[in-house]
Amino acid sequence: MRKWLLRALGAAAVLLVPWMVVLAVTLPGSTHVDNWSLAWIGLDALMAAGCAATALLGLRGDPRARLTASATASVAILDAWFDITTARAGSALAQALLSAVAEGALAAACVTLALSKGFAARR
Repeated sequence: MRKWLLRALGAAAVLLVPWMVVLAVTLPGSTHVDNWSLAWIGLDALMAAGCAATALLGLRGDPRARLTASATASVAILDAWFDITTARAGSALAQALLSAVAEGALAAACVTLALSKGFAARR
């Protein structure tokens, strides 16, 4: 991989730290959100599309399935994070935690696929 790109990624990591501090200090603790259900449905649709793409590519022996599996794992973890951090205490939080277990299992399966070497291109 090109060193300049790796250095740019390292710089981005460093620059994100003060940005997170700014967000922590300036963002409100709660807010009204328009299109709330659309945002959540979109996240789940993205996860479903990632699962489908990974399955289709993987079943064809296409090594690009490793890329879609990696992206899908990230989406599953993000979904779990937002489920938990936006849930109210009580039954909503319990449901979010149960969903996070399933999303964590999906992410683990996707990471396993992403790191596997079993996607040799068929000829």
